[in-house]
Amino acid sequence: MTVLVPPVSPHPRPTALAAALRRAAPALLGYAAVRALGLAVLAAWCAAAGSSPHKLLSARWDSLWYTRVAELGYGYEVVLPNGAVHSNLAFFPLLPWLEQGLHAVTPLSYADAGLAVAWTSSLFAAWGIFAVADHLYGRRVGVLAAVCWGALPVGIVQSMAYSEALFTALAAWSLYAVLTRRWMAAGLAAALAGLTRPVGAAVVAAVWVGAVLRWRAGERSWRMAAGAALAPLGAAAYVLWVGARTGDGVLGYLRVQGGWGNGFDGGWAFARFIGGRLTSGAWPAGVGLIVGVALVLWLYLLGVRARQPAPLLVYTGIVVALALCASGYFGSKPRLLLPAFPLLLPVAVALGRWRPRRAGLVLAAVAAGSAAYGAFWLNGSGPP
Repeated sequence: MTVLVPPVSPHPRPTALAAALRRAAPALLGYAAVRALGLAVLAAWCAAAGSSPHKLLSARWDSLWYTRVAELGYGYEVVLPNGAVHSNLAFFPLLPWLEQGLHAVTPLSYADAGLAVAWTSSLFAAWGIFAVADHLYGRRVGVLAAVCWGALPVGIVQSMAYSEALFTALAAWSLYAVLTRRWMAAGLAAALAGLTRPVGAAVVAAVWVGAVLRWRAGERSWRMAAGAALAPLGAAAYVLWVGARTGDGVLGYLRVQGGWGNGFDGGWAFARFIGGRLTSGAWPAGVGLIVGVALVLWLYLLGVRARQPAPLLVYTGIVVALALCASGYFGSKPRLLLPAFPLLLPVAVALGRWRPRRAGLVLAAVAAGSAAYGAFWLNGSGPP
């Protein structure tokens, strides 16, 4: 009896994931090169300054609060001389949970686990940014968008044990899922983003806007409804838990943030901060802040004029509004804008029209400037 055996191709068809990774490879390699340059310059700067790059990246500022949550749980607080209370309830739990889990299964300390999560998340964020830009404008713009995100002036935060990289990864993939109508994935990523940072509300809003627009266009599915219902659960669960723990109900988290001096005042405090700089010897800093805010608003307007999809515009608008209109920690505003990656899409589109050599030289110069600024920044005041 003859047994027929189907021929085996010497080149098996790649899986969808492998194909997607291969398509994104130039973006990931370019992004990794930019971040590697930033870390190399930081190491050299710290060697000259006698500081520790490892400590700056993993064990200062907010990273200490995250590792303390991972190690000891919630309940730690500091009472300042003016009576203000800094509670670790202000920090959302997903990053500390991941630090706990990685610490439990590896020899890594909590701080090093935080670094591992941040570095891995930053690659997934670059991939997600590429995926969104590639879907809208093509592969070349996707590569440029990912590299631009890594070369931002405060891009060094992407390599710190902070939650910005993790949040941006979840936000980017949720937005990509909305654009490609993968509603369950969009809702799940939005729910996880809501467990990462308060600005997770921007991702939830993007999912809802995308679902409403598709519903009005005639799309009806249980997956769309389930994804929209899933999206807010992460943020809602944590806010309600904080309220129950503090006894302040739904206002509990806002009161915790108030202890840190954070609130939403429409940008009045930030305007007064800029005004104070303009009327003092630090007036160049005031002018720089005005230029920076104008640039952010101009890039957003370019996105509107380019007719970016409504979910992206809603997401970016909320991130920008929360960053610029918060009343506290003015020095942290640049890093709070890191998740607003759709602002970079007009830049990437413009660079995509240039010759590759010219665009590459410009990005290399920007990456070098970002690396130098990041090293200077972390060895100075650094991110609060």
